[in-house]
Amino acid sequence: MESILTINNLTKKFGYLTAVKDLSFTINKGNVYGILGPNGSGKSTTLGIVLNVVNKTEGNFHWFDGNTTTHDALKRVGAIIERPNFYPYMTAEQNLRLVCRIKDVDQSKIAEKLDIVGLLDRKDHKFKTYSLGMKQRLAIASALLNDPEILILDEPTNGLDPQGIHQIRQIIKDIANNGTTILLASHLLDEVEKVCTHVVVLRKGEKLYSGRVDEMISSHGFFELKAEQHDALINVLETSTSFGNIKIEDQLITAFLNEPMDAKTFNQLMFDKGIILSHLVKRKESLEEQFLQLTDKN
Repeated sequence: MESILTINNLTKKFGYLTAVKDLSFTINKGNVYGILGPNGSGKSTTLGIVLNVVNKTEGNFHWFDGNTTTHDALKRVGAIIERPNFYPYMTAEQNLRLVCRIKDVDQSKIAEKLDIVGLLDRKDHKFKTYSLGMKQRLAIASALLNDPEILILDEPTNGLDPQGIHQIRQIIKDIANNGTTILLASHLLDEVEKVCTHVVVLRKGEKLYSGRVDEMISSHGFFELKAEQHDALINVLETSTSFGNIKIEDQLITAFLNEPMDAKTFNQLMFDKGIILSHLVKRKESLEEQFLQLTDKN
């Protein structure tokens, strides 16, 4: 699979603070990658390093085949890592014409990119009249002007209303479906689950997980349980290799499975041990539950 970006043992320190610690992952062509983590987890710092706006402390990264300088590679990259910043009294089209001159890109692409983000009918409206969502969409159009092989977005839906969030997410999906690789940083689990094919989970600058989103949430699920023999049930669960994490809230026990098991089989096993279940529900883990399990363990 063709590599777009490779990061090896990347570390960034700001004085005594380690913002990114020994981070490694690879982004391959044609996928939508999410860097997921709470604020302060190192997402924006990582993007800043690979875009040459933040200096690394240790480690390395390379774009494409590794034989291209970062300066030349970034000509094949589109990125939005700050809030959209255009001239307020210029129209959308005028602002993009200026970007084309700066990027040395043919201005004939402007209408096409405005159409992709749903702003072609507002091309003659001044930027200051745009809503926050429209400003973000114009920024995406601007980042697409050089037909990038990868589009990098830092918290693309931050501050938007539900309609604006939906529009941006749909645009990201459409761009990805047309073959552009996408890397987005987000603290929103819902965003990564709905938009991304792959995810890198960060916490305090360290990687907790890297892989496909569907593999992260394709666990064996969990049981929600109650029984009169509460303590006996907990003891069975804690001593069984079939179960991993066990959570207890009042009388409700949540037991995460390490291997496949259906509710009927489990119910029979408990019955054979003299434990009568008054409540038994099997559920599938969401990305949120997986994420919480990862961060609880570290």
